[in-house]
Amino acid sequence: MTRLLPAPDATGVYTFPADLAAAHHAHQEDLAARLAAGDDTVTRVKAPYGGHTYLIERRRPSGGPLVVIEPHHDDVALSASGLLLTRPRPLTVVTVFTRSTTAHPRALADHPTEDAVSKLRAEESRQALLPLDAKRVLLGYRDADAPYGPYDPRLLDEVSADLQRTLAGLGETELLAPAAVTRHPDHLIAHEAARRLGCTWFWEDVAFWQTYALSFDDRHLFRQRTRGSMRAELVDITPAALDKLTLLYLHASQLHPLEGMWRPLRYAWTTAHELRPAAGPASYAERFYRTEQP
Repeated sequence: MTRLLPAPDATGVYTFPADLAAAHHAHQEDLAARLAAGDDTVTRVKAPYGGHTYLIERRRPSGGPLVVIEPHHDDVALSASGLLLTRPRPLTVVTVFTRSTTAHPRALADHPTEDAVSKLRAEESRQALLPLDAKRVLLGYRDADAPYGPYDPRLLDEVSADLQRTLAGLGETELLAPAAVTRHPDHLIAHEAARRLGCTWFWEDVAFWQTYALSFDDRHLFRQRTRGSMRAELVDITPAALDKLTLLYLHASQLHPLEGMWRPLRYAWTTAHELRPAAGPASYAERFYRTEQP
């Protein structure tokens, strides 16, 4: 059963989270009915932080292999999981910065060390990638510390070399990496390293924090840095939007309450209308970029 997703109204910043949570709950009930009827394409996944169990339909990958290079454990889920759910391919996710102390204060109270937070976030990522039948590679670098500044070029060289060795063992594959619309140094490093390796396909990494999505100076600097070398393209993720929300819920150590994970979906709704004004009110999309060919 395909459910009509809610759309923000004039006061959607207040009403949308509750509406979206209700739609997601109904979607979970639909999947539970399918599972009870013997549908073996429906599987359970569990959020490591909080212990909540969710249902999701497993994807059947097809086509050529894809390697996604993400800076942190939740970046694929936040910004590109709609694409991977609607167009599943044989997938390997390479996470660069996997040592972290970044989590919601409530999660930090129970996971006070870098090792504990890193293990928690790695397990969140593992659960989120199970429905996509994805392989994982963890490079083991440490997140940048706030306040953020320019990255060390030597770190870029090291990450690039590690990624090159990793990709050499994966055979012929297409690459997808962050566009680094934000100025987070970890995203900039992942982006630049991917470009060194020939990546020409990038996702728009502004889906989580509202300050990223609405920051005109970030976008202006992005346009300055790319100087027209990126062309935007839209991917309609409407059929998978509620499953994307499930994947976001699996990363619960990053934001509470769970309804707060509505932000990426609200941004996906805005993205669809920015690029396709004629789209219906319940359309959701993710934005990607391709480098122009010579």
